[in-house]
Amino acid sequence: MKSQNELGVAIPANKPLVVRTIKEVTKEQREYALKKTEYNMFSFPADLIFVDFLSDSGSGTMTDLQWSALFHGDESYARNKGYYVLLEAIRDTFERGDKPKHSIDLVLSGETNIKKLMDELYITDYQGGFVNGGVSQLSRPNAFIVPQGRCAEHLLFSTIAPILKERNREEEYFIPNNGHFDTTEANINANGIIPINFFSANLLDDFPYDEMNIRNPFKGNMDVKALETLIQEKSVESIPLIYITITNNTAAGQPVSMSNIKEVNKIAKKYNIPLFFDACRFAENANFIKEFENGYKNKTIPSIVREMFSYVDGFTISFKKGMANIGGGLFFKDRGMFHQKFSVEDDIGIKLKEKQILTFGNDSYGGLSGRDIMALATSLYETIHQNSLRKRIMQVRNFAQKLAINGLPVILPAGGHAVYLNMDKFFEGTNIKTGDFGGVGFTIELLRHYGIRACELGPFAFEWDKKTPEQREGILNLVRFAIPRNLYGNEHIDYAVAAITELYYNRDKIPKVKISRGAKLRLRHFQTGLQPIYIK
Repeated sequence: MKSQNELGVAIPANKPLVVRTIKEVTKEQREYALKKTEYNMFSFPADLIFVDFLSDSGSGTMTDLQWSALFHGDESYARNKGYYVLLEAIRDTFERGDKPKHSIDLVLSGETNIKKLMDELYITDYQGGFVNGGVSQLSRPNAFIVPQGRCAEHLLFSTIAPILKERNREEEYFIPNNGHFDTTEANINANGIIPINFFSANLLDDFPYDEMNIRNPFKGNMDVKALETLIQEKSVESIPLIYITITNNTAAGQPVSMSNIKEVNKIAKKYNIPLFFDACRFAENANFIKEFENGYKNKTIPSIVREMFSYVDGFTISFKKGMANIGGGLFFKDRGMFHQKFSVEDDIGIKLKEKQILTFGNDSYGGLSGRDIMALATSLYETIHQNSLRKRIMQVRNFAQKLAINGLPVILPAGGHAVYLNMDKFFEGTNIKTGDFGGVGFTIELLRHYGIRACELGPFAFEWDKKTPEQREGILNLVRFAIPRNLYGNEHIDYAVAAITELYYNRDKIPKVKISRGAKLRLRHFQTGLQPIYIK
């Protein structure tokens, strides 16, 4: 008889205690709202939607433990107790593996022993990892709390760019990645640095949907040969950082193998280049490694996370990606390669802290409320729970498999947080070309007819029409259905599958789309006006 883990389905990980009634909105009402909001997915009122797959960023459901943690929020302006709890939670999650200290329990249990609180939480001097403590976090700050991931990216790139330009104003600078996401790419570009994607060569290869529980080719990997070629063709000085996005959101949410992380780490060390994670979905990536990579089946998720982060010098992260409703951060190793390379005259941590305080607020709240901080600290422990991860990933696989069975061109195997359609294959045999933004037309029709919102991540979002032929080679043509954590059940997935399939069967009726306003704006998909072109 098969064990509970061999059944091919997720073990129940939670049960809903609160429900929200969805409003009955007609097609005509959605059509009116679409027209009034210029057909932009980011401008359409969420309260008029049946199922929202636009993003899993901050849109998941909080657990009872997270809700209860809100009551422990401390809104003190400086050094609120949640600040110390969050730093400890980050140390536990990314550095301690199977030996967490779980100091959050001191606060949640109402500990009154002052010496114990000071010795184990408030007055502790940590150094040498991603999160210095005590005096070391003052003299060599390396942990920066911000409202979300793009704030961390802005903090990082806007701080190092002037340093790079001061060293050599004539130099062109490049940041390679296995797949820059939209805000990462925009923040890099905004600071005069060139982002480059090195997708895995097998990314768009076919994969049998009935083997998703058996094997995984780790299509999110970075092309290491292309990475080393770039370093050799340019100069080591022209590459301030190497980035790895886990999981690879731009590349259909595909995971990155531990072996690939090690290979990139080896190259980074060889050329003395700091290696960073875009770590938004680190837990899902760790689960894929445990499930499919040789040598990790019997290891715990915390130990795998610890090993993953042992190979990088720092990371940016959006804690909104399935962990909490708000929060982000930038962290780097104390006295590591990044600290050494960017602290020649002044300490880079001090520079980052100055900008953090200037833009997001005092360093111990970073633009978050004390309640947010406590809920976030609690969620970090829940995020790496095996059953919770497996439920999330199996829901995504189930969604992808149902679409694949219906003949939809889904990128397979499914990733850990979203399902992606290959729109080049979707529109084969129609008159829609790359510059017609067919993926946007698809999202408009899906919302108009069925009240489902999705996100185009292709030639429109990544500005195909504004780029050179060489730059266009790094743009995929995808539509993403991001599944918020713990929010939807099987009925939502089944409704979406039926609606998407119906649109696929009628894809010749999907309109081309033109940009009616704001074509030149940066991150234009968040703010432009659009106009579908319907042929009568």
